[in-house]
Amino acid sequence: MSTPARKRLMRDFKRLMQDPPAGISGAPQDNNIMSWNAVIFGPDDTPWDGGTFKLTLQFTEDYPNKPPTVRFVSRMFHPNIYADGSICLDILQNQWSPIYDVAAILTSIQLFPK
Repeated sequence: MSTPARKRLMRDFKRLMQDPPAGISGAPQDNNIMSWNAVIFGPDDTPWDGGTFKLTLQFTEDYPNKPPTVRFVSRMFHPNIYADGSICLDILQNQWSPIYDVAAILTSIQLFPK
């Protein structure tokens, strides 16, 4: 069944494969377009330089009108990341907009303030 959320996620995935942002990768897990694994490489000249950080993204049928649930699987020490891996980021809460795609979400996380 192809719902608007699933169609949008397929488009996000295609865009991510064709033009991946530097230091970011992501893909649906186990052929489930609603559940993704992602990897962010630590940006240069930051305390995370050289690090490899794994995340999960869980989408609902309300995407892109509602943000996904994003969590770090890798242990991460950052003031915006809680012990359970959940992330405090304005675009994942009150500043969400349907214009954000998976690449934009992951880039925003990668560019967290130092």
